[in-house]
Amino acid sequence: MEMIMDVKLPKLGEGADSGVVVSILVSEGDQVSEGQTIIELENEKAVAPVPSSAAGTVSSIRVKEGDQVTVGQVILTLGGKPGSKPPKVVEPRARGEDEGEAEDEREVKPAAVREAVAGGPGSGGAAAMEGVLDQPVAKVAASPALRKLARELGIDLARVRGTERGGRVGTADVRRYIEALQRLAFESKPAAGGTKPVAAVERIDFSKWGPIERKPVSPLRRVIAERMRENWNTIPHVTQFDEADITGLMALRKKHAPAFEAKGAKLTLTGFAVRALVKVLKQHPVFNSSLDEAAGELVFKNYYHVGLAVDTEAGLIVPVIRDADRKSLFELSQEIEALAAKARDRKVSLEELKGGTFTISNQGGIGGAHFTPIVNKPEVAILGLGRGALKAVVREKKVEARLLLPLALSYDHRVIDGGSAARFMVDLVQALEQFPEQEVKS
Repeated sequence: MEMIMDVKLPKLGEGADSGVVVSILVSEGDQVSEGQTIIELENEKAVAPVPSSAAGTVSSIRVKEGDQVTVGQVILTLGGKPGSKPPKVVEPRARGEDEGEAEDEREVKPAAVREAVAGGPGSGGAAAMEGVLDQPVAKVAASPALRKLARELGIDLARVRGTERGGRVGTADVRRYIEALQRLAFESKPAAGGTKPVAAVERIDFSKWGPIERKPVSPLRRVIAERMRENWNTIPHVTQFDEADITGLMALRKKHAPAFEAKGAKLTLTGFAVRALVKVLKQHPVFNSSLDEAAGELVFKNYYHVGLAVDTEAGLIVPVIRDADRKSLFELSQEIEALAAKARDRKVSLEELKGGTFTISNQGGIGGAHFTPIVNKPEVAILGLGRGALKAVVREKKVEARLLLPLALSYDHRVIDGGSAARFMVDLVQALEQFPEQEVKS
């Protein structure tokens, strides 16, 4: 008898239990070998290959591009003969209470569950969820253990949308159902200091006023949106602005850039900024800390991992340069270029996006001047660099044309006071304006 084997999503790493399918690299009927990449999965902001845990012929693919999948979920089934049609899936019947629990409860499609609970892609709020939560399902297929749990919790399984094979209700479906009920309860609670309920997200029919075009929000954009919402809502932001005279710094760059390129590195302003920043972080350690809200403590880090916000076609990605204080300007220049290329090609790993202690967002290559970058939690500050511009500056009672770099330092006001931010900025300006040439040569 021919064996049938399910290939499931393996563990993705510390703190990662799900991701979004970016691409499927095999088709039904294909022969795959153990270790061969079968899908590419986007987790957080990284895209990683997922290998097959066994060899065989793909008889059925159980996910599609755009699906969010969790660790333990079936990706595809191996079995059958090369080129043969996949076996027909028979909807399981609801089993009796006396039957033992057979199939595992992990075979779920969280993306389908989320859309069912939230009322479809792009919708939100209690109004959108109510139609699904109050909609009975005619047949309920679930394990005896899950039925027992549902009875204990007072949950009517007929109101839970099953997403396993054949519409079977799994543990994850019940969990999403409970989370949806909690959201409903939260949205109906009175707002603080008043009796007016929190309004649900309103869906507007923009087509009433003219032609429109709809495009789905990419998985990466959803991650970015959620992170920005959380960062902005939980951190009281203040932004300190200043300008640094980088006329001399750019002269150093022009002088030494050919030597850097000859050795395989591109000397850029970002490299100078990272080098200067690390020096100032050591002078002001609170800017390299994190707030442990649960313990009520500040965590001061004795390492300097600098995140670099990279603008890509898919959205903002922030790879991290580790131990930036231990690297020469040449080494930093090499790593900055390599990480930026990996980020733009979506080849940066999940590990390369973690552990940052401070972030730099350099928009100078695009244009613009001052802006207000959002702190990258759990960091407590972020530095924004604008585009340098020639301006008339009075030096020793004479007007000169100098190249000024816009600086914007956003910080967590729970941790950092305005005076500390001003002193940090003064030292950073000085570090940029008085950058030692010896560091460029070394």
